[in-house]
Amino acid sequence: MQRLRIDLIAAARPNFMKVAPLFHVLHEQPWCRLRLVHTGQHYDQNMSEAFFRDLKLPPPDLHLGVGSGSHAKQTADVMLAYEEACAADRPDLVVVVGDVNSTMACALVGAKLHIPIAHLEAGLRSGDRRMPEEINRLVTDTLADILWTPSPDADEHLAAEGVPPEKITRVGNIMIDSYELMRERIDASGERRRLGLENHAYAVVTLHRPSNVDTPTPLTALVDQLIRMAARLPLVFPVHPRTRKNLEAFGLCSKLADAPNLQVIEPLGYVDFMNLVCGAHLAITDSGGIQEETTYLGIPCLTLRTTTERPITITEGTNRLVTAAGLVPAVDEILAGRWPQGRKPRLWDGHTAARVAADIRRRLLRAPPHVAEATAVPATAHQRTRGNA
Repeated sequence: MQRLRIDLIAAARPNFMKVAPLFHVLHEQPWCRLRLVHTGQHYDQNMSEAFFRDLKLPPPDLHLGVGSGSHAKQTADVMLAYEEACAADRPDLVVVVGDVNSTMACALVGAKLHIPIAHLEAGLRSGDRRMPEEINRLVTDTLADILWTPSPDADEHLAAEGVPPEKITRVGNIMIDSYELMRERIDASGERRRLGLENHAYAVVTLHRPSNVDTPTPLTALVDQLIRMAARLPLVFPVHPRTRKNLEAFGLCSKLADAPNLQVIEPLGYVDFMNLVCGAHLAITDSGGIQEETTYLGIPCLTLRTTTERPITITEGTNRLVTAAGLVPAVDEILAGRWPQGRKPRLWDGHTAARVAADIRRRLLRAPPHVAEATAVPATAHQRTRGNA
């Protein structure tokens, strides 16, 4: 049997969570050989290597060691290093995930070397091109030969952009696979107990987007609102390194430290963090993944952004977009029991990686349809029409 040589690209924290379930499924297949590529875009111990350990990933086969830098430098460094790796050992398929700089950079390398590219989590759009992630999504989806989408809105976006329907397969949400993969360890983590939150109502806070944390005015406003919220509900705030640096630079650390009912802690690995999320009464975030996880778990989520590339978490789930000024009123609505319950979107079921593996085999090896593949959803004519409206 022909064996496909497949590169799985991981770069930043969300990538690791998305790559892990797919790695485990593909690793068991006799028809492929994997190379796990870590670009090194995030190099902090708490934000990279810990996630490989938590998600039972082996050390990467290839570590590009790119590190931080401007968007241009980071993209260029990844391209240079990954092009050299492909020249030395050419894969048959490059699988990129998410929307970080490494996603776009490796897609560009694959396209220029005429290596097929597959994008997991394709078709997500916020409509805000000021976000670097939005540019990365647009470029990657333009270059990709295979586009695996998590939801109907993603199918519609790609159709509206002229992507041929035969390139698109809806496979579901890979983040849910990650959660289910680690569910027993998450439940057994004990992080809530260590923080004294077991059997208590509390909220989890995460902030890292430049629009929220890189300048004094918005970050100060958010700190003030968090302190007000903590008077209503205890908060636990694992602080991203970027956010901590700016809290210190803007003289806001002492305000948080002095606030009652507000615990500021170091970043957590995936297992411990999800143990906190699972027990939370609500989540406050500007992240993408938490919007999805809270929808799956039925936990109210307040997203501190003006747009989201995951609108299904609003139309079907428990997520809502809020401003800093809207945080406290929204929390009051949640505490009063007036928050929509939502439901789990279709194919958010923990079997996305199996559908991806079946789609690779069908497309590249022309194998007969697999049982798992039957649950993948190609874009329909109706969706294509709506997408062009």
